[in-house]
Amino acid sequence: MSIYDYSVTRPDGTELSLADFKGKVMLIVNTATGCGFTPHYESLEKMYENFHDKGLEIIDIPCNQFAGQTPGTDDEIHEFCTLKYNTQFPQMKKSDVNGDNALPLYKYLKSKKSFEGFGKGPSAMMMSAMLKKLDKDYGNNPEIKWNFTKFLVDREGNVVERFEPTIDMSKVEKAVEALI
Repeated sequence: MSIYDYSVTRPDGTELSLADFKGKVMLIVNTATGCGFTPHYESLEKMYENFHDKGLEIIDIPCNQFAGQTPGTDDEIHEFCTLKYNTQFPQMKKSDVNGDNALPLYKYLKSKKSFEGFGKGPSAMMMSAMLKKLDKDYGNNPEIKWNFTKFLVDREGNVVERFEPTIDMSKVEKAVEALI
């Protein structure tokens, strides 16, 4: 199977086929409205404005699996994002990214790019310490660790990179720009 065999559900219940994005660069991200990483929306929107006309699609999948940081309805989440961050990229229905109810798309993404660590710096150390308390073996599985994990897909549909939320958004932007 390829990424183009998957679809995600919009808040209105209709399906968005990723095949619609053949030939485009995709950044797929699980998001939250009440997280310390929520300001990533600002950088994501800037990237969307700068690169959408050149072939970038951002697919925003709200998720409430990490400390209940996305408690609202799909409408409330959309309102928050558009009012606070002026987001214009498509936002999907709130969904799970881990566990029995994980979106098939996320099972696929995790099979292509596993967890490779949080990098360096204070937020990386904080995330590592927090996750060690929850699961001492957290680093040895591909599961999504927290909100704002990003998967970068090239124009041919290859999952080329996974960015943990602790990775500086300028690095994400450079990787996107290199594929545009």
